[in-house]
This record gives sequence, C-alpha cells and structure tokens, in this order.
Amino acid sequence: MNIMVKIVLVEKNGNLKETNVRKVSVDELYKKCGFKAPDNFKERTSWKVKIDGEENIIKCFAKDEGRANMENKYDLPPPIDTSLFFGVIALVKMEKEEITDLSLEQWNKIYEKLFGGFEDLAATAEEDEKEVDELESVPKEMKTKNGYLKDGFVVDSDEDDEEDEDDEESWGDEGSELDYEEYEYSDDE
Repeated sequence: MNIMVKIVLVEKNGNLKETNVRKVSVDELYKKCGFKAPDNFKERTSWKVKIDGEENIIKCFAKDEGRANMENKYDLPPPIDTSLFFGVIALVKMEKEEITDLSLEQWNKIYEKLFGGFEDLAATAEEDEKEVDELESVPKEMKTKNGYLKDGFVVDSDEDDEEDEDDEESWGDEGSELDYEEYEYSDDE
C-alpha cells in the first residue's frame, strides 16, 4: 500500500517546493533532500504552532556542515534563524511520531505566525496615500525651497551657501591654519 504524504523541501537557493513522498520515516528523509548518506542530517528544531484552532508540530531537518557555495539561502524562523545550513532542508509535520501532510500553503501560514506576522505593503500604501500632509498648513517662509520645515537642523541650501561664504571671509582676514609660517632658529638658546 503506497500512502503518499506532502512535505516541504527548501532548495538551497531558498525556493520552497511542496512534494509528495511515499510514507517515509524520519530516518530516510535525507534521501528526499538528495543526500547520499545521513551524515550530519538531523532534526534542527521543532515548532509547535496553533493555526486555525489546530495544533501543528513542524520539524526541520537539515545539515549544518557542507561545502562552500552549498549554503541554503532560506530565512528560517527562530530559534534557528541565525544558523547556517547546507543543501536542501526538509520541513515535515508530525503527528504521534508519524509524518503527515504539510502543504506549502500551511507552511506559509505557520511561517508568518512564527515570525510574528507580516505587514501587507499594498494595503499600507493605500493608507499612506490617504494621510494628510502635516506641512500643508505651515507657511511657505518657514519651509525650505524643497518643502522641508526649517527647524535649525534642516536649512535651505541658499542659507548653506551664505554660511559658507561667511566662513571663507572670516578665514581670509585671520589666515588659515594651513598657511605657511616662517620661523627663525638660533643657536643661542
């Protein structure tokens, strides 16, 4: 009897791939990742996450030793977010020590929850467009020619030019620190 289950494979370039595999044991999972031997391929962490009222236990299997340029580019959630893994990573859902279906859609929901949620930039862009410009009510003479508030930190570029000229004039009268000075030396001292 060939019972198939879905697992998520994380390719070394960071792409996710949902794949159907024959009922496989954890001990043989390394083969599904394309490794010839189980050397250093083991469970790296386990996440327990409740999604839509269902308890999910996801386990991550990977190698933490490998050749240069074989590093996996995928950003895994904490606590292994700073760990370096090599080659393909396997993500599986466990129920009573058995691998069960984990779809790519399920993993994406779990991933988002593990990272604390993500902001929808398209939705916030719409809100940003509707925001009122707080500098609209500020008189023109209190803003730079580029529309920034003159607050002592931001100054108009014309004012910058005048300040630079003032600085040059004051140096011209007193001389520069870099001016050449002549010294007389004597053997009498």
